[in-house]
Amino acid sequence: MNNSINTLSDFGFGTQIRKSPFFDATVRWGAQGFSTYNHMYIPRDFGNPEENFWNLINHAILCDVAVERQVQIKGPDASKFVQMMSPRDLSEMKVGQCKYVILVNQNGGILNDPVLLKIADDCYWFSLADSDILFWAQGLAANSNYDVEITEPDVSPLQLQGPKSRDIMIRLFGDSINDLKYFWFKPFNLGDINLIISRTGWSSELGYEIFLLDSNQGDDLYELLMSTGKEFGLKPGHTSTIRRIEGAMLSYHADMDINTNPFELGLGKYIDINNDFNFIGKTALKKIIETGINRKQVGLVINSDPLKGPNTRFWDIKIDGLNIGKITSAVYSPRLKQNIALGLIAVDHAKIGNEVFIDQGSYISSAIIIEKPFYDPKKAITKS
Repeated sequence: MNNSINTLSDFGFGTQIRKSPFFDATVRWGAQGFSTYNHMYIPRDFGNPEENFWNLINHAILCDVAVERQVQIKGPDASKFVQMMSPRDLSEMKVGQCKYVILVNQNGGILNDPVLLKIADDCYWFSLADSDILFWAQGLAANSNYDVEITEPDVSPLQLQGPKSRDIMIRLFGDSINDLKYFWFKPFNLGDINLIISRTGWSSELGYEIFLLDSNQGDDLYELLMSTGKEFGLKPGHTSTIRRIEGAMLSYHADMDINTNPFELGLGKYIDINNDFNFIGKTALKKIIETGINRKQVGLVINSDPLKGPNTRFWDIKIDGLNIGKITSAVYSPRLKQNIALGLIAVDHAKIGNEVFIDQGSYISSAIIIEKPFYDPKKAITKS
């Protein structure tokens, strides 16, 4: 065997899938498996997903999420262009503010659900979920009269999440980090490492996203954060499917895709349909409001033995043998001691308390529709 490639750091399928600036550091710190997201590897296994969950909710974890690529919209017409892409009213958005937005196509189908950062009056970043919005935005710009430049900047985020994340950030940046409000960001630096830090994250816990502005410094930043966080119990980790589903956080390609509209997922509050501005998909979304939806997302508790891991297929939801929907995300929560799931189901059967049946392939289990999120429904932890 050729020992020159017999290491995880040489893992890959060629150069078409990119490695993040933190890839080598995550391998040194125990990453054992990767998935792909936005054409880049993302660590998905540090040995024990349940231990990763407990580390997150009791202490803190550091996650390589450089896969959340940024699409930069820059130019004199940046604000107009970004508003044309987004159904959410951005007219009052301030420099330094973040907003969760839903991007839809001309039919109202969801293309992505990024966090939007207003970097300057003429510059925005879409911090992406897993789909090719760079190409979508460039295509829109090429066929419009807006004076904008669409690029992917050299920006790579890490997520520091968990109840001890604030203590770690204070140790690094001092008490000024406490001035950072939920869904706002500011520039910071650690020596010669320039950063943008936001009070956001994909964990349903207190946390921060740390945007590195020079990919050559990825290794140094990761090691500095890990060494500083050691006394606070910081562990290397990955985004927690358990905590995500507990918080009913959505995952693109799982819980939504181009064939899903925002109203099916209860995201209508992010669609400012009656405002004066136009946006892509407005006519289609108006029609959906007028005609109503045929299915909606629900939370479910599945009555079966604890799941060994998250579902890797969509499971049919049935009543009297008829297919009425699908399970999109499911996992066992060791805190709740239940199998919890998100599903899309025909509206006529979506009443809280209804019993349905889940076809998991080799067996069928009963399930009860319940309120979601399953834990901390007002997101008090995240906003603390």
